[in-house]
Amino acid sequence: MTETVISDFDSLQSPKEDAEPANDAKKVAGLTLFWRTFFLIAVLLIGSILAWLQTLRSLEPAPRAMQTAQHLASMLNLSRAAVINADAIGRISLLKTMADDEGLRIIPKEPSDRIAPIEDDAATHDMALELRKRLGPATVVANRVNDRPGLWIGFEIDGDEYWMLADLERYNVVAGKTWMVWLGVAALLSLVGAALIAGLINRPLKDLSFAASRVRDGDFNASRLDETVNTSEIREVNIGFNRMAQKLAKLDQDRAVMLAGISHDLRTPLARLRLETEMSVADPDAREHMAADIAQLDAIIGKFLDYARPDKVKLSPVKLQDIVDACAYAFRDQSDVRIQVQIENGLTVLGDEVELGRIFTNLLENARKYGKSADTGVARIDVTAASRENTVLIRVRDHGLGVAPAQIANLTKPFYRGEAARTAANGAGLGLSIVEKTIQRMGGSFQLSNSRSGGLCANIKLKRTPKAAPESAGDRT
Repeated sequence: MTETVISDFDSLQSPKEDAEPANDAKKVAGLTLFWRTFFLIAVLLIGSILAWLQTLRSLEPAPRAMQTAQHLASMLNLSRAAVINADAIGRISLLKTMADDEGLRIIPKEPSDRIAPIEDDAATHDMALELRKRLGPATVVANRVNDRPGLWIGFEIDGDEYWMLADLERYNVVAGKTWMVWLGVAALLSLVGAALIAGLINRPLKDLSFAASRVRDGDFNASRLDETVNTSEIREVNIGFNRMAQKLAKLDQDRAVMLAGISHDLRTPLARLRLETEMSVADPDAREHMAADIAQLDAIIGKFLDYARPDKVKLSPVKLQDIVDACAYAFRDQSDVRIQVQIENGLTVLGDEVELGRIFTNLLENARKYGKSADTGVARIDVTAASRENTVLIRVRDHGLGVAPAQIANLTKPFYRGEAARTAANGAGLGLSIVEKTIQRMGGSFQLSNSRSGGLCANIKLKRTPKAAPESAGDRT
Protein backbone atom coordinates (compact mmCIF):
# COMPACT_ATOMS: atom_id res chain seq x y z
CA MET A 1 0.00 0.00 0.00
CA THR A 2 2.88 2.37 0.80
CA GLU A 3 4.39 1.87 -2.66
CA THR A 4 0.95 2.48 -4.20
CA VAL A 5 0.60 5.81 -2.41
CA ILE A 6 4.05 6.96 -3.56
CA SER A 7 3.50 5.84 -7.15
CA ASP A 8 0.14 7.62 -7.26
CA PHE A 9 1.78 10.84 -6.13
CA ASP A 10 4.54 10.49 -8.71
CA SER A 11 1.98 9.94 -11.48
CA LEU A 12 0.01 13.11 -10.71
CA GLN A 13 0.55 15.86 -13.32
CA SER A 14 -1.44 18.94 -12.46
CA PRO A 15 -0.88 22.31 -14.15
CA LYS A 16 -0.13 23.91 -10.81
CA GLU A 17 2.67 21.52 -9.94
CA ASP A 18 4.05 21.67 -13.45
CA ALA A 19 4.21 25.45 -13.27
CA GLU A 20 6.12 25.54 -9.97
CA PRO A 21 9.24 23.71 -11.22
CA ALA A 22 9.25 25.95 -14.27
CA ASN A 23 9.19 29.01 -12.03
CA ASP A 24 11.97 27.52 -9.90
CA ALA A 25 14.03 26.89 -13.04
CA LYS A 26 13.59 30.52 -14.03
CA LYS A 27 14.75 31.60 -10.58
CA VAL A 28 17.84 29.43 -10.83
CA ALA A 29 18.70 30.37 -14.40
CA GLY A 30 17.90 34.07 -14.12
CA LEU A 31 20.20 36.72 -12.70
CA THR A 32 19.39 38.72 -9.61
CA LEU A 33 19.15 42.48 -9.93
CA PHE A 34 22.49 42.87 -8.11
CA TRP A 35 24.40 40.69 -10.57
CA ARG A 36 22.70 42.24 -13.57
CA THR A 37 23.66 45.73 -12.37
CA PHE A 38 27.17 44.53 -11.52
CA PHE A 39 27.74 42.99 -14.94
CA LEU A 40 26.44 46.05 -16.79
CA ILE A 41 28.67 48.40 -14.80
CA ALA A 42 31.63 46.02 -15.14
CA VAL A 43 31.22 45.80 -18.93
CA LEU A 44 31.03 49.58 -19.15
CA LEU A 45 34.14 50.10 -17.01
CA ILE A 46 36.23 47.41 -18.70
CA GLY A 47 35.24 48.71 -22.13
CA SER A 48 36.24 52.20 -21.06
CA ILE A 49 39.59 50.92 -19.74
CA LEU A 50 40.33 49.10 -22.99
CA ALA A 51 39.44 52.19 -25.00
CA TRP A 52 41.73 54.38 -22.92
CA LEU A 53 44.48 51.77 -23.12
CA GLN A 54 44.31 51.71 -26.90
CA THR A 55 44.28 55.50 -26.99
CA LEU A 56 47.36 55.76 -24.78
CA ARG A 57 49.19 53.13 -26.76
CA SER A 58 48.45 55.06 -29.95
CA LEU A 59 49.52 58.45 -28.60
CA GLU A 60 52.45 57.41 -26.37
CA PRO A 61 55.20 56.36 -28.91
CA ALA A 62 55.77 59.77 -30.57
CA PRO A 63 56.38 61.78 -27.35
CA ARG A 64 58.51 58.98 -25.94
CA ALA A 65 60.63 58.79 -29.13
CA MET A 66 61.19 62.56 -29.07
CA GLN A 67 62.12 62.51 -25.38
CA THR A 68 64.53 59.60 -25.88
CA ALA A 69 66.17 61.30 -28.87
CA GLN A 70 66.64 64.52 -26.89
CA HIS A 71 68.19 62.62 -24.03
CA LEU A 72 70.55 60.65 -26.26
CA ALA A 73 71.58 63.74 -28.22
CA SER A 74 72.38 65.57 -24.99
CA MET A 75 74.40 62.65 -23.68
CA LEU A 76 76.34 62.33 -26.95
CA ASN A 77 77.15 66.07 -27.08
CA LEU A 78 78.27 66.07 -23.47
CA SER A 79 80.36 62.93 -24.00
CA ARG A 80 81.99 64.44 -27.10
CA ALA A 81 82.82 67.69 -25.28
CA ALA A 82 84.22 65.81 -22.30
CA VAL A 83 86.41 63.58 -24.45
CA ILE A 84 87.72 66.53 -26.55
CA ASN A 85 88.64 68.61 -23.52
CA ALA A 86 90.32 65.79 -21.58
CA ASP A 87 94.01 64.96 -21.88
CA ALA A 88 95.18 61.48 -22.86
CA ILE A 89 95.35 60.10 -19.29
CA GLY A 90 92.12 61.79 -18.23
CA ARG A 91 90.36 60.58 -21.39
CA ILE A 92 91.03 56.93 -20.49
CA SER A 93 89.69 57.46 -16.97
CA LEU A 94 86.66 59.32 -18.31
CA LEU A 95 85.75 56.56 -20.76
CA LYS A 96 86.05 53.92 -18.03
CA THR A 97 83.82 55.95 -15.67
CA MET A 98 81.20 56.47 -18.38
CA ALA A 99 81.13 52.72 -19.11
CA ASP A 100 80.91 51.68 -15.47
CA ASP A 101 78.52 54.30 -14.14
CA GLU A 102 76.34 55.31 -17.07
CA GLY A 103 76.53 52.24 -19.33
CA LEU A 104 77.97 54.36 -22.17
CA ARG A 105 80.90 53.11 -24.18
CA ILE A 106 82.92 55.09 -26.75
CA ILE A 107 84.26 52.68 -29.36
CA PRO A 108 86.28 53.57 -32.50
CA LYS A 109 84.39 53.02 -35.72
CA GLU A 110 85.98 50.71 -38.28
CA PRO A 111 85.21 50.63 -42.00
CA SER A 112 84.56 46.90 -41.76
CA ASP A 113 81.84 47.21 -39.13
CA ARG A 114 78.63 45.34 -39.95
CA ILE A 115 75.70 47.66 -39.19
CA ALA A 116 71.99 46.79 -38.65
CA PRO A 117 69.92 50.02 -38.93
CA ILE A 118 67.50 50.79 -36.05
CA GLU A 119 64.34 51.27 -38.05
CA ASP A 120 62.36 48.15 -37.07
CA ASP A 121 59.18 49.83 -35.86
CA ALA A 122 57.48 53.22 -35.76
CA ALA A 123 58.84 54.20 -32.34
CA THR A 124 62.51 53.50 -33.08
CA HIS A 125 62.14 54.98 -36.56
CA ASP A 126 60.84 58.24 -35.07
CA MET A 127 63.67 58.25 -32.55
CA ALA A 128 66.28 57.79 -35.31
CA LEU A 129 64.76 60.64 -37.32
CA GLU A 130 64.84 62.94 -34.30
CA LEU A 131 68.49 62.03 -33.62
CA ARG A 132 69.48 62.80 -37.21
CA LYS A 133 67.60 66.09 -36.96
CA ARG A 134 69.56 67.10 -33.86
CA LEU A 135 72.98 65.59 -34.69
CA GLY A 136 72.99 65.94 -38.44
CA PRO A 137 71.68 64.01 -41.42
CA ALA A 138 74.83 61.85 -41.60
CA THR A 139 74.26 60.42 -38.13
CA VAL A 140 74.11 56.63 -38.15
CA VAL A 141 71.82 54.94 -35.66
CA ALA A 142 71.88 51.15 -35.35
CA ASN A 143 70.69 48.48 -32.98
CA ARG A 144 73.40 45.95 -33.84
CA VAL A 145 77.04 46.39 -34.91
CA ASN A 146 79.19 43.36 -35.59
CA ASP A 147 76.34 41.24 -34.21
CA ARG A 148 76.58 43.00 -30.86
CA PRO A 149 73.16 44.32 -29.73
CA GLY A 150 72.62 47.75 -28.24
CA LEU A 151 71.83 51.32 -29.19
CA TRP A 152 74.70 52.45 -31.47
CA ILE A 153 75.08 56.12 -32.48
CA GLY A 154 77.90 57.23 -34.75
CA PHE A 155 79.69 60.60 -34.25
CA GLU A 156 83.03 62.31 -34.98
CA ILE A 157 85.81 63.67 -32.72
CA ASP A 158 88.50 65.69 -34.49
CA GLY A 159 87.79 63.94 -37.79
CA ASP A 160 87.83 60.45 -36.29
CA GLU A 161 84.64 58.37 -36.27
CA TYR A 162 83.38 56.71 -33.12
CA TRP A 163 80.42 54.72 -31.84
CA MET A 164 78.55 55.59 -28.66
CA LEU A 165 77.04 52.35 -27.33
CA ALA A 166 74.11 52.68 -24.92
CA ASP A 167 71.84 50.10 -23.31
CA LEU A 168 68.83 49.77 -25.60
CA GLU A 169 66.62 48.41 -22.80
CA ARG A 170 66.66 51.81 -21.10
CA TYR A 171 64.90 53.41 -24.03
CA ASN A 172 62.47 50.71 -25.09
CA VAL A 173 58.77 51.46 -24.92
CA VAL A 174 56.74 49.93 -22.14
CA ALA A 175 56.56 46.17 -22.69
CA GLY A 176 53.29 44.31 -23.26
CA LYS A 177 53.52 42.63 -19.85
CA THR A 178 53.61 46.01 -18.15
CA TRP A 179 50.51 47.12 -20.00
CA MET A 180 48.76 43.89 -19.02
CA VAL A 181 49.70 44.32 -15.37
CA TRP A 182 48.29 47.83 -15.26
CA LEU A 183 45.24 46.71 -17.19
CA GLY A 184 44.66 43.89 -14.69
CA VAL A 185 45.00 46.25 -11.72
CA ALA A 186 42.62 48.76 -13.29
CA ALA A 187 40.11 46.01 -14.14
CA LEU A 188 40.25 44.59 -10.60
CA LEU A 189 39.70 47.99 -9.01
CA SER A 190 36.87 48.63 -11.47
CA LEU A 191 35.16 45.34 -10.61
CA VAL A 192 35.44 46.03 -6.88
CA GLY A 193 33.97 49.48 -7.44
CA ALA A 194 31.20 48.00 -9.61
CA ALA A 195 30.31 45.52 -6.86
CA LEU A 196 30.13 48.29 -4.26
CA ILE A 197 28.02 50.50 -6.52
CA ALA A 198 25.68 47.64 -7.45
CA GLY A 199 25.26 46.70 -3.80
CA LEU A 200 24.52 50.31 -2.88
CA ILE A 201 21.99 50.68 -5.69
CA ASN A 202 20.20 47.40 -4.94
CA ARG A 203 20.17 47.64 -1.15
CA PRO A 204 16.84 49.53 -1.03
CA LEU A 205 15.27 46.95 -3.35
CA LYS A 206 16.61 44.13 -1.18
CA ASP A 207 15.12 45.79 1.90
CA LEU A 208 11.82 46.22 0.06
CA SER A 209 11.83 42.56 -0.99
CA PHE A 210 12.46 41.44 2.59
CA ALA A 211 9.73 43.72 3.93
CA ALA A 212 7.28 42.43 1.31
CA SER A 213 8.03 38.84 2.34
CA ARG A 214 7.34 39.78 5.97
CA VAL A 215 4.00 41.31 4.98
CA ARG A 216 3.18 38.19 2.99
CA ASP A 217 3.81 36.07 6.09
CA GLY A 218 1.67 38.39 8.22
CA ASP A 219 4.55 39.88 10.24
CA PHE A 220 3.68 43.55 9.87
CA ASN A 221 5.97 44.73 12.69
CA ALA A 222 9.13 43.52 10.90
CA SER A 223 8.18 45.09 7.58
CA ARG A 224 8.84 48.76 8.34
CA LEU A 225 11.23 50.55 5.97
CA ASP A 226 13.45 53.56 6.66
CA GLU A 227 11.61 56.79 5.87
CA THR A 228 14.66 59.04 6.41
CA VAL A 229 16.86 57.92 3.51
CA ASN A 230 18.47 60.69 1.46
CA THR A 231 17.23 59.50 -1.94
CA SER A 232 13.85 61.11 -2.54
CA GLU A 233 12.48 58.32 -4.79
CA ILE A 234 13.42 55.58 -2.33
CA ARG A 235 12.05 57.63 0.56
CA GLU A 236 8.68 58.01 -1.20
CA VAL A 237 8.54 54.28 -1.94
CA ASN A 238 9.36 53.42 1.68
CA ILE A 239 6.75 55.82 3.02
CA GLY A 240 4.11 54.42 0.67
CA PHE A 241 5.00 50.83 1.57
CA ASN A 242 4.85 51.56 5.32
CA ARG A 243 1.43 53.17 4.97
CA MET A 244 0.22 50.16 3.00
CA ALA A 245 1.58 47.78 5.65
CA GLN A 246 -0.15 49.79 8.38
CA LYS A 247 -3.47 49.58 6.54
CA LEU A 248 -3.04 45.84 6.01
CA ALA A 249 -2.26 45.39 9.72
CA LYS A 250 -5.41 47.37 10.55
CA LEU A 251 -7.44 45.23 8.18
CA ASP A 252 -6.02 42.10 9.79
CA GLN A 253 -7.01 43.36 13.22
CA ASP A 254 -10.46 44.28 11.96
CA ARG A 255 -10.85 40.80 10.49
CA ALA A 256 -10.02 39.20 13.83
CA VAL A 257 -12.57 41.44 15.57
CA MET A 258 -15.14 40.67 12.87
CA LEU A 259 -14.62 36.92 13.24
CA ALA A 260 -15.06 37.17 16.97
CA GLY A 261 -18.22 39.24 16.44
CA ILE A 262 -19.64 36.74 13.97
CA SER A 263 -19.02 33.88 16.36
CA HIS A 264 -20.75 35.70 19.21
CA ASP A 265 -23.50 37.65 17.46
CA LEU A 266 -24.73 34.87 15.16
CA ARG A 267 -24.26 31.72 17.17
CA THR A 268 -25.91 33.08 20.30
CA PRO A 269 -29.25 33.74 18.53
CA LEU A 270 -28.98 30.36 16.83
CA ALA A 271 -28.62 28.70 20.21
CA ARG A 272 -31.72 30.53 21.46
CA LEU A 273 -33.65 29.53 18.35
CA ARG A 274 -32.72 25.92 18.91
CA LEU A 275 -33.85 26.06 22.52
CA GLU A 276 -37.11 27.79 21.60
CA THR A 277 -37.72 25.24 18.86
CA GLU A 278 -37.32 22.36 21.28
CA MET A 279 -39.69 23.97 23.78
CA SER A 280 -42.38 25.58 21.60
CA VAL A 281 -42.84 23.41 18.51
CA ALA A 282 -45.21 20.53 19.20
CA ASP A 283 -44.88 18.67 15.91
CA PRO A 284 -41.85 16.33 16.20
CA ASP A 285 -41.19 16.32 12.45
CA ALA A 286 -41.34 20.12 12.23
CA ARG A 287 -39.14 20.44 15.31
CA GLU A 288 -36.61 18.03 13.85
CA HIS A 289 -36.47 19.88 10.53
CA MET A 290 -36.12 23.25 12.23
CA ALA A 291 -33.31 21.94 14.41
CA ALA A 292 -31.59 20.52 11.33
CA ASP A 293 -31.84 23.90 9.57
CA ILE A 294 -30.38 25.66 12.59
CA ALA A 295 -27.55 23.11 12.77
CA GLN A 296 -26.89 23.61 9.06
CA LEU A 297 -26.71 27.40 9.54
CA ASP A 298 -24.31 26.91 12.43
CA ALA A 299 -22.15 24.60 10.30
CA ILE A 300 -22.10 27.10 7.42
CA ILE A 301 -21.01 29.87 9.80
CA GLY A 302 -18.27 27.56 11.03
CA LYS A 303 -17.10 26.98 7.47
CA PHE A 304 -16.89 30.72 6.81
CA LEU A 305 -14.91 31.23 10.00
CA ASP A 306 -12.53 28.42 9.09
CA TYR A 307 -11.97 29.83 5.61
CA ALA A 308 -11.33 33.36 6.94
CA ARG A 309 -8.97 32.10 9.65
CA PRO A 310 -5.64 34.06 9.80
CA ASP A 311 -2.74 32.66 7.82
CA LYS A 312 -0.37 32.14 10.74
CA VAL A 313 0.02 28.52 11.81
CA LYS A 314 2.46 27.36 14.46
CA LEU A 315 4.05 24.11 13.30
CA SER A 316 5.00 21.37 15.72
CA PRO A 317 5.54 17.59 15.51
CA VAL A 318 2.17 15.80 15.30
CA LYS A 319 1.67 12.05 15.35
CA LEU A 320 -0.40 11.35 12.24
CA GLN A 321 -1.94 8.09 13.43
CA ASP A 322 -3.50 9.73 16.49
CA ILE A 323 -5.08 12.54 14.47
CA VAL A 324 -6.58 10.22 11.85
CA ASP A 325 -7.88 7.78 14.47
CA ALA A 326 -9.53 10.60 16.42
CA CYS A 327 -11.26 11.92 13.29
CA ALA A 328 -12.35 8.44 12.15
CA TYR A 329 -13.73 7.67 15.63
CA ALA A 330 -16.50 10.25 15.09
CA PHE A 331 -17.84 8.14 12.19
CA ARG A 332 -17.79 4.76 13.93
CA ASP A 333 -21.54 4.68 14.67
CA GLN A 334 -22.64 5.79 11.18
CA SER A 335 -23.94 2.90 9.10
CA ASP A 336 -23.26 4.52 5.71
CA VAL A 337 -19.47 4.78 6.04
CA ARG A 338 -16.56 2.36 6.45
CA ILE A 339 -13.09 3.77 7.10
CA GLN A 340 -9.85 1.82 6.74
CA VAL A 341 -6.62 3.40 8.00
CA GLN A 342 -3.11 2.27 7.10
CA ILE A 343 -0.28 4.54 8.29
CA GLU A 344 3.36 3.81 9.00
CA ASN A 345 4.08 3.32 12.69
CA GLY A 346 5.37 6.40 14.46
CA LEU A 347 4.97 8.65 11.42
CA THR A 348 4.97 12.32 12.45
CA VAL A 349 4.48 15.51 10.43
CA LEU A 350 5.11 19.20 11.02
CA GLY A 351 1.71 20.82 11.40
CA ASP A 352 -0.94 22.17 13.73
CA GLU A 353 -2.86 19.47 15.58
CA VAL A 354 -6.19 21.32 15.55
CA GLU A 355 -5.88 22.30 11.88
CA LEU A 356 -4.96 18.75 10.88
CA GLY A 357 -8.05 17.55 12.68
CA ARG A 358 -10.19 19.95 10.67
CA ILE A 359 -8.52 18.78 7.44
CA PHE A 360 -9.22 15.09 7.98
CA THR A 361 -12.71 15.74 9.33
CA ASN A 362 -13.55 17.74 6.20
CA LEU A 363 -12.10 15.10 3.88
CA LEU A 364 -13.83 12.20 5.63
CA GLU A 365 -17.15 14.06 5.72
CA ASN A 366 -16.79 14.97 2.03
CA ALA A 367 -16.05 11.33 1.14
CA ARG A 368 -19.00 10.13 3.26
CA LYS A 369 -21.43 12.50 1.57
CA TYR A 370 -20.29 12.22 -2.02
CA GLY A 371 -18.32 8.98 -2.29
CA LYS A 372 -20.98 6.35 -1.61
CA SER A 373 -21.07 3.28 -3.77
CA ALA A 374 -23.98 3.18 -6.20
CA ASP A 375 -24.59 -0.49 -5.36
CA THR A 376 -24.45 -0.53 -1.55
CA GLY A 377 -25.01 3.10 -0.60
CA VAL A 378 -22.04 2.84 1.74
CA ALA A 379 -18.96 5.06 1.48
CA ARG A 380 -15.76 3.02 1.75
CA ILE A 381 -12.88 5.33 2.63
CA ASP A 382 -9.19 4.40 2.63
CA VAL A 383 -6.71 6.59 4.50
CA THR A 384 -3.08 5.72 3.76
CA ALA A 385 0.18 7.52 4.49
CA ALA A 386 3.81 6.87 3.64
CA SER A 387 7.07 8.75 4.08
CA ARG A 388 9.48 9.71 1.34
CA GLU A 389 12.71 11.52 2.28
CA ASN A 390 11.63 14.71 4.08
CA THR A 391 7.94 14.58 3.18
CA VAL A 392 4.88 12.55 4.12
CA LEU A 393 2.42 11.53 1.41
CA ILE A 394 -1.18 11.07 2.55
CA ARG A 395 -4.11 9.82 0.50
CA VAL A 396 -7.81 9.87 1.42
CA ARG A 397 -9.75 7.88 -1.16
CA ASP A 398 -13.38 6.95 -1.57
CA HIS A 399 -14.87 4.34 -3.92
CA GLY A 400 -17.67 6.43 -5.37
CA LEU A 401 -18.35 7.70 -8.86
CA GLY A 402 -15.44 10.13 -8.98
CA VAL A 403 -15.52 13.51 -10.71
CA ALA A 404 -15.32 14.57 -14.33
CA PRO A 405 -11.68 15.46 -15.09
CA ALA A 406 -12.68 18.93 -16.28
CA GLN A 407 -14.20 19.71 -12.85
CA ILE A 408 -11.36 18.49 -10.60
CA ALA A 409 -9.42 21.76 -10.77
CA ASN A 410 -12.55 23.71 -9.75
CA LEU A 411 -13.43 21.67 -6.66
CA THR A 412 -11.02 23.65 -4.45
CA LYS A 413 -12.41 27.02 -5.54
CA PRO A 414 -14.53 28.77 -2.89
CA PHE A 415 -18.28 28.28 -3.29
CA TYR A 416 -17.87 26.04 -6.35
CA ARG A 417 -20.53 23.35 -6.60
CA GLY A 418 -19.79 20.33 -8.74
CA GLU A 419 -22.12 17.98 -10.52
CA ALA A 420 -25.19 16.60 -8.75
CA ALA A 421 -23.63 13.18 -8.19
CA ARG A 422 -21.31 14.65 -5.58
CA THR A 423 -23.40 17.56 -4.30
CA ALA A 424 -26.38 15.90 -2.72
CA ALA A 425 -25.79 17.61 0.61
CA ASN A 426 -26.41 21.24 1.39
CA GLY A 427 -23.26 23.19 2.27
CA ALA A 428 -21.34 26.37 1.73
CA GLY A 429 -19.00 24.95 -0.92
CA LEU A 430 -15.95 25.77 1.20
CA GLY A 431 -14.86 22.38 2.56
CA LEU A 432 -12.13 21.56 0.04
CA SER A 433 -11.12 25.22 -0.20
CA ILE A 434 -10.51 25.24 3.55
CA VAL A 435 -8.50 22.03 3.27
CA GLU A 436 -6.26 23.42 0.52
CA LYS A 437 -5.74 26.76 2.25
CA THR A 438 -4.92 25.16 5.60
CA ILE A 439 -2.44 22.71 4.06
CA GLN A 440 -0.71 25.55 2.22
CA ARG A 441 -0.42 27.48 5.49
CA MET A 442 1.46 24.49 6.91
CA GLY A 443 3.88 24.46 3.96
CA GLY A 444 2.33 21.47 2.20
CA SER A 445 0.46 20.83 -1.03
CA PHE A 446 -2.98 19.43 -1.85
CA GLN A 447 -4.33 17.76 -4.99
CA LEU A 448 -7.44 15.99 -6.10
CA SER A 449 -7.45 13.20 -8.66
CA ASN A 450 -9.60 10.32 -9.81
CA SER A 451 -8.46 6.89 -8.72
CA ARG A 452 -7.60 4.43 -11.45
CA SER A 453 -10.08 1.93 -10.02
CA GLY A 454 -12.83 4.48 -9.34
CA GLY A 455 -13.50 7.13 -6.75
CA LEU A 456 -11.91 10.44 -5.81
CA CYS A 457 -8.48 10.72 -4.15
CA ALA A 458 -7.40 13.60 -1.95
CA ASN A 459 -3.59 13.69 -2.05
CA ILE A 460 -1.72 15.60 0.65
CA LYS A 461 1.99 16.29 0.96
CA LEU A 462 3.30 17.57 4.31
CA LYS A 463 6.71 18.12 5.82
CA ARG A 464 8.05 15.25 7.85
CA THR A 465 9.36 15.90 11.34
CA PRO A 466 13.17 15.97 11.18
CA LYS A 467 14.82 13.08 12.96
CA ALA A 468 16.66 14.10 16.10
CA ALA A 469 20.44 13.80 15.89
CA PRO A 470 21.79 10.93 18.02
CA GLU A 471 23.34 12.01 21.29
CA SER A 472 27.08 11.66 21.62
CA ALA A 473 28.70 10.00 24.60
CA GLY A 474 29.67 13.40 25.99
CA ASP A 475 26.06 14.65 25.90
CA ARG A 476 24.73 11.86 28.12
CA THR A 477 25.07 12.36 31.85
